[in-house]
Amino acid sequence: MTTASSRLVFAGTIFTSAFALFLVQPIIAKQILPWFGGSAAVWAICMVFFQIVLLAGYAYSDWITHKLTPRRQVILHVALLALSLTFLPIIADPHWKPTGNEDPSLLIIRLLLGTIGLPYFLLSTTGPLIQSWVSRTLIGGHVYRYFSLSNLASLIALICYPFLIERHAAIVGQAYGWSAAYAAFAVLCAGSGLYFMRHVHALPAESHAANHAPEGDWDPTIRDYLLWLTPAAMGSWLLLAITNHITQNVAAIPFLWLLPLTLYLLTFVLCFESDRWYRRKVFLPVAAVLLGLCAYGLQDSIGTDIWTAIPLYAIGLFFFCMFLHGELARLRPGPRHLTRFYLMVSLGGALGGIAVGLVAPRVLPAYYELGIGFVITALLAISVLKSHMRLRIAAGLLAAFCAWFLYVQIRDDFTGSRRIERNFYGTLMIFDSHREDPDDDVRQLYHGSIKHGEQFLAPARRREPTAYYGASAGVGLAIANTDPHNKKVGVIGLGAGTLAAYGQPGDNYRMYEINPEVIELAQKEFTFIGDSPAITATVLGDARLSLEREAPQNFDVLAVDAFSGDSVPVHLITVQAMDVYLRHMKPGGIIAFHVTNRFLWLAPVVEKIAEAKGLHVALIHDENDNPALRNTDWVLVAREAGTLEKEAIRKATSPIKPIPRLGVWTDDFNNLFDVLK
Repeated sequence: MTTASSRLVFAGTIFTSAFALFLVQPIIAKQILPWFGGSAAVWAICMVFFQIVLLAGYAYSDWITHKLTPRRQVILHVALLALSLTFLPIIADPHWKPTGNEDPSLLIIRLLLGTIGLPYFLLSTTGPLIQSWVSRTLIGGHVYRYFSLSNLASLIALICYPFLIERHAAIVGQAYGWSAAYAAFAVLCAGSGLYFMRHVHALPAESHAANHAPEGDWDPTIRDYLLWLTPAAMGSWLLLAITNHITQNVAAIPFLWLLPLTLYLLTFVLCFESDRWYRRKVFLPVAAVLLGLCAYGLQDSIGTDIWTAIPLYAIGLFFFCMFLHGELARLRPGPRHLTRFYLMVSLGGALGGIAVGLVAPRVLPAYYELGIGFVITALLAISVLKSHMRLRIAAGLLAAFCAWFLYVQIRDDFTGSRRIERNFYGTLMIFDSHREDPDDDVRQLYHGSIKHGEQFLAPARRREPTAYYGASAGVGLAIANTDPHNKKVGVIGLGAGTLAAYGQPGDNYRMYEINPEVIELAQKEFTFIGDSPAITATVLGDARLSLEREAPQNFDVLAVDAFSGDSVPVHLITVQAMDVYLRHMKPGGIIAFHVTNRFLWLAPVVEKIAEAKGLHVALIHDENDNPALRNTDWVLVAREAGTLEKEAIRKATSPIKPIPRLGVWTDDFNNLFDVLK
């Protein structure tokens, strides 16, 4: 094998591994999202798992390069590659489905270990291990460019998945396609190992500095290890914290999480491709100004308004990560300590991810980790800029500035809200809004930026339906135009429990909710459920999984109300989901899909599913001037056409604007890009 072809094999192995490494994340996440209610937190937990396994992979690479001979390195690695092929294809076994009582975070991590643990681990080892092999075979060139190449491959995978792969391949097809790509990677990696084993020899000392490390080959100290770890940790911390902020507190826009992750990876590509991209005199002042603005935005409208917050925090993340990763690249050691350097970088990334993804939801009542991250980043600059006293003083003042606005954010939250609760599913806030007329005072429930219900505080108006659930809305018409006696109503998505306001003596309302905090708040902070003369029951867990386990409920109306946010639980709006719903309906019953959404047009999706099942639909678009009600879109679905031909429903029905080439959504194939407004 020539030097040129060996470079190609090494580069191909790194590119393929990084591409597969990043591609498996959305593929496996999409498989398991339906089992955990489609929550955005599933992605955060997956990210934590991937970072932890990445750390294990880097530790393995560091260990074998320092403890094993080249021959034993290759034999061990090829044996593990062969064993990992037994995990293929990467399809999650249904026995991992939750029953509703488990800690979802821990269950997701166990599921991922059992499904993709070893293949992902071996993909994680590739970058540092191959670069170590390259540095010992006199390939020449800047070895850290391979790290830039791996991040470029990850970036390409990130872009390809939603725009190309997801739109044209079903989930099972994606899993089999990835498995084939992984098998190809295993062959390439084994080939790289064989080349290394045959050509390995000690790299002359004088070549280290000339070819691989402008700073020379030096022995790192404890301080160096900490300075490798901390910028990596803060980059990961800010990535997840800013993603949480803009997707939960700013705008529930589908795929918005792609933007910060793309910028994060891009900074790695630039900073490790060469030293020409990161210039302190350019990035430090801009990053400092943006850090101050982003901290100020935590308690000001510029930090929550969609037109200012998204560009501010996206651009801010780019400059923050250019600073963090640029300083990290400046501190890189020679090839002798390459795997140790990557181990510390990976450890930092894992610690940052764990802090935001696992620790913060358990110890912080709201999304305060972003403000904390700003303070730590400013303090980190003091350590990095050790020879620039003026800059260190400025960084200290900036840290104090950020800390002040974090304090103001916390103070305002607890002053203006009645209750704040946070768990795996996000942050819930309850506010009492007082208006000019006391009879109009309301209590509101928010999940991030999405309102999940409100109730009048005046005793005389407490049973008045509000928000999306007025009498002229689709669900109000559905309840009013089914069996008038002893109705049985199912509700997927509890919110404040508003629909219980329609309950009458003899009625039965059964409400399904995945978030236990929502159930507690609906029962203790709102009185829709307690005041209802109907029999009410709440069922904890994913609604579809619960309905699959239950005997037929014989609902007159089933309201499917779970599509207002950015992380749409697609598993509740597929052909298979419709089959589950139909099993629980009376012959003349109505399934009411709440499709009000600023960014997605879901009515045609429901219509396509109904057509495939021989059902009938009616879109109820309700606009009104009542300040207590919202403009809404509900799609009513029934087995018999006559059910939807009742005068009140017929008069309110609007045509559904079709989406060209929209297919029928199934559990195996669906894509939100097709329904973006």
